Amino acid sequence: MIKIVNSLFFIFTTFFLTAQNSQLQYLFKNHKDGYNVFRIPTAIVTTSGKILTFCEGRKSLKDNGDIDLVMKTSADNGKTWSSLKVIWDDAKNTCGNPAPVFNKVTGDILVVATLNNDRVFLLRSRDEGNNWEKPVEITSSVKPPNWKWYASGPVHAIQLEQNNYKNRIVVPCNHTVVDIDKHISHVIYSDDNGITWQLGGSVSKEKTDECTVAELANGDILLNMRNSKRNLPNRKTTLSSDGGITWSSPEFDSTLIDPICQGSLLRYSFSPDILLFSNLKNKMKRKNLTLSISKDNGRTWAKQVTVCAKKSAYSDIVVLNNGDVFCLFESGILLPYAGISTKIIKEKIIEE
Repeated sequence: MIKIVNSLFFIFTTFFLTAQNSQLQYLFKNHKDGYNVFRIPTAIVTTSGKILTFCEGRKSLKDNGDIDLVMKTSADNGKTWSSLKVIWDDAKNTCGNPAPVFNKVTGDILVVATLNNDRVFLLRSRDEGNNWEKPVEITSSVKPPNWKWYASGPVHAIQLEQNNYKNRIVVPCNHTVVDIDKHISHVIYSDDNGITWQLGGSVSKEKTDECTVAELANGDILLNMRNSKRNLPNRKTTLSSDGGITWSSPEFDSTLIDPICQGSLLRYSFSPDILLFSNLKNKMKRKNLTLSISKDNGRTWAKQVTVCAKKSAYSDIVVLNNGDVFCLFESGILLPYAGISTKIIKEKIIEE
């Protein structure tokens, strides 16, 4: 009887995780390329226009266990893609939470990631993702002794472009503290192209979680956070005027509702002032992935564009060199985890 139940469970789980919408353009498909499940998508674009997409290659839907970091690239704005490449495989350990950034000073690709949601590492490529150096551990620089669970991203990191902190690399993260399981958002940063890392500020209140960061037109940094305190089903935000060292008291964003899920914040352009945010516009369910557009530094989000009205979950967005926005997101029919899809939002839709 136990064998029969286990067999039925496997069949049903496989069905749920492979049910796909034919209208979706899957880049990472479950049960392809040696992995049963793909989750946690992130993306960046280099100066040459090359798109690099990263995610976790998993044996199952579980968030722990044998998980690898994998990637695919495109040199033609997403029309064609490379084969899958594994960039971090540490036996049965969990290599996860990728937070990539393109360093415009050196041309390197940097990816901050975690091992077993405990130790923090830096991965580096000096040739746009073709080859990767051995991961370097940076835990001692960015994780105090009384911190427990730790996650980088999972979303792209940023490199600041203005004022006193120009070229600083800022990575959004979150953690828990010993004896307190409630998550807290924080950032880490590097002022020397990723050679050394320092711990930035933590948000003052608990129950902030996975977060995403963008630079504002005046040089301040906006941190947009997943909110697990459900008195209001909205995202939380906080500001830093010192490059991520300290943060203002977090506030609810009245426009950006959220069902407790990850989101992605992106500076589209400084002139005109356009800020983008992708998340699930639904109070309870993981569905209706929406791209929100702000032209006043995130104070209001006057326009929304539907990316995927059906089941969807984690996402990332990046500006292509032609001005279009590339969306990378989890999706499916019965569950939003049948694979990782892509969609292009045209430049004219963003700027009109």
